Amino acid sequence: MTESSFNQLPQFTIIGTQIQPNSMRGGALLTAGPWLNKVEKAIGAYIHVPFCFHKCHYCDFFSIVGKEDQHELFVQRLLKELEFVGAKMTELRTVFIGGGTPTLLSLELFDKLLYGVRKHLPLAHDVEFTIEANPETITMEKAAVMVSQGVNRVSIGAQSFNTDLLKQLERWHDPVNVGRAVEFVRSAGIDNISIDLIYAIPTQTVEQVKEDLKEAVSLLPTHLSCYALTYEPNTPLLHKLNSGRVTRVDHDVEADMFDVVAEVLSGSGYKQYEISNFAKDGFACKHNLMYWKNKNWWSFGPAASGHIDGQRWKNSPRLADYLSTSGLPPVEDVERLSQDIQVGEAFMMGLRLLEGMEFAWVESLIEQSPNTWRRTVIERNIEDGFLVWANEKLVLTDKGLHFADTVICELLMCNESE
Repeated sequence: MTESSFNQLPQFTIIGTQIQPNSMRGGALLTAGPWLNKVEKAIGAYIHVPFCFHKCHYCDFFSIVGKEDQHELFVQRLLKELEFVGAKMTELRTVFIGGGTPTLLSLELFDKLLYGVRKHLPLAHDVEFTIEANPETITMEKAAVMVSQGVNRVSIGAQSFNTDLLKQLERWHDPVNVGRAVEFVRSAGIDNISIDLIYAIPTQTVEQVKEDLKEAVSLLPTHLSCYALTYEPNTPLLHKLNSGRVTRVDHDVEADMFDVVAEVLSGSGYKQYEISNFAKDGFACKHNLMYWKNKNWWSFGPAASGHIDGQRWKNSPRLADYLSTSGLPPVEDVERLSQDIQVGEAFMMGLRLLEGMEFAWVESLIEQSPNTWRRTVIERNIEDGFLVWANEKLVLTDKGLHFADTVICELLMCNESE
């Protein structure tokens, strides 16, 4: 596509209604040309494939059950978006295809999608190219397609190896198929394999967490993500909680589970590099590190979120809107963050990393805060034993890891009542 073509791009609509500081909302129109000028700053790409064969009760991501007749239309539309935007991009270090369940697509469409990513996006020679997968949907043929199209990292959603606990989550897969999926992917030639686990599931015990970890470690993944269950708004699981049909795991028990996860995985050769993420040496997720370090990435597909230099946006979470457009998708909830909120988010992301935040970076962020108010908050949390300076870096202590959300919230934005 020529430069003149970009200068004649149509307008597109920001249709969000979320109120944010300096937000652009209410149907404001932007021309696509200036919007696309930002894309050259992106070092990563997130691509959202919204289709699932079942909606898990804890999931708040945009996903659609059924609609198999629209899979091909979606892939065709996504390829056009990749071509349209990719022509303006510079080298990408990471690509992450999530969902939904990207591996739910038929073999032909799956191959076509991955080929389009490789054809239209400028991938670095050492790009980390990840795809999320449900264990039931990985076959030897799809694993072979991944390898042929350059995928070099696969994230498999196990969540638990206990069928009763999976039922609590309304997660429909046979735990045996997790190992089968790992074997298919590894046999095809992909060694960088991540497994996702959830703990603090209703009725779960500490011993069951240990059993899940044992099963996961036995599959020899290079990476594990272990998240405490959250009850997200507008999910069936939250409705069950509010109606008394499930009971949240006691906070102290959840804290014990957190300690068990860290203890078992560190004893198995995995380094905790982020509060919920563990990796063998050299296998930390580069794409997620990009998020946590507040770098720039571009979003493709319905409901996908992007970030460029303190401006965030979300593509419209409506498949019909997406399929009825060409080029750029409808965009909503564009936020231009104030300087202070950008600083707060840098702390929010940076302190999640176990390596901590460099002294010079922290000092720079403090100086950008009105009246340098964050210095007082940091000093108080150091006195309380939640933060510490270690090797010229500000890090959460072991005690602080248990109260990370509280510490981070204090640094996110100023409490006007103080």
